Amino acid sequence: MIFLCMIVLSVDAMDVSGKHEVDLDTNIWKLRLHKDGYILGSEYVSDLVERGHNKGHASDQHHKEEDETHNDGEHHHSHVHSHFHTFNKDPEKTVKEVKEALRNHEGCRVFGVLDVERVAGNFHVSIHGLSIIVAQQIFESMKQVNVSHIIHDLSFGPKYPGIHNPLDGTERFLHDESGTFKYYLKIVPTEYKYLKGEAMKTNQFSVTEYFTPLKGHEHNWPAVYFVYDLSPISVTIKEERRSFTHFITRLCAVLGGTFALTGLLDRSMYQIIEFLSKSSKGLVR
Repeated sequence: MIFLCMIVLSVDAMDVSGKHEVDLDTNIWKLRLHKDGYILGSEYVSDLVERGHNKGHASDQHHKEEDETHNDGEHHHSHVHSHFHTFNKDPEKTVKEVKEALRNHEGCRVFGVLDVERVAGNFHVSIHGLSIIVAQQIFESMKQVNVSHIIHDLSFGPKYPGIHNPLDGTERFLHDESGTFKYYLKIVPTEYKYLKGEAMKTNQFSVTEYFTPLKGHEHNWPAVYFVYDLSPISVTIKEERRSFTHFITRLCAVLGGTFALTGLLDRSMYQIIEFLSKSSKGLVR
């Protein structure tokens, strides 16, 4: 979730192969959030329905779930459930809507799946999909662009048992300042092999984080960048069931350690009692 209104927010991607996409919406959904967290509206991909990826009941079920979500809340708001590109609207109308949303401290939740090439690149959340003229009309200065955010979940591929994604649950809040967050991700290709012999290909990653405060002469709008690169090595994790002989060996080791410790305690207590007995006899004489 990011603390910018959905109307101006875009997800962009670029890699070293020259592929550059602005305001991605192929598998990305954006939820318009009230300052208290409940949903005001959404922008999703209806062209998947048109292409036949989601037919009939799937689309109806999607709308039904969204309606149920709104009915469960204490407040009722009009729900936007059509595919649109805000930045192609009338600029004056866009400016008016965005300023109203900013006054209401609205936020946006971005979720979905982003397909990237197996080369270094980045994807970022920003207002770069907004034209400069419209952006300057909305924000009096770049410091008004608040890129405070919460990362609920970020992964590169399916999850296997015990995986740890270091950015899950990350919270970054800005007060009276703005700037650009950059997360440098080192992606390690990973193969997880189950006991039954099935193998799952996925990825782990490590992260290094930087924050660059906005300076007076800065010309780049604040954003949240995820800069990724692939590791030249790969990791294989294999599930194994320990044999019965291994269990017997460990059991013997535990029993042996227990007897040794018991013997040590017995000798120590005997020496202490003997010393105290000798001391008491010496005092009696």
